[in-house]
Amino acid sequence: MSNAVSLATSIVTMQAASTQQALSVEMLRQNAQADQALVAMLQQSVEQTQAALPAGQGALVDRTA
Repeated sequence: MSNAVSLATSIVTMQAASTQQALSVEMLRQNAQADQALVAMLQQSVEQTQAALPAGQGALVDRTA
């Protein structure tokens, strides 16, 4: 009986760890999608801002000099 309980406990523990890992992977995937959407939104904002600026403005500036 003790072996059966140990086996059942082990199986439940492994299933819980597997579920936790699957949830972690899904959270990382969703975070990556959110980051990609943010980058796309920022890129679009930059393009719109540059399109609205007068000629010669909105280019990159070397601030290391």
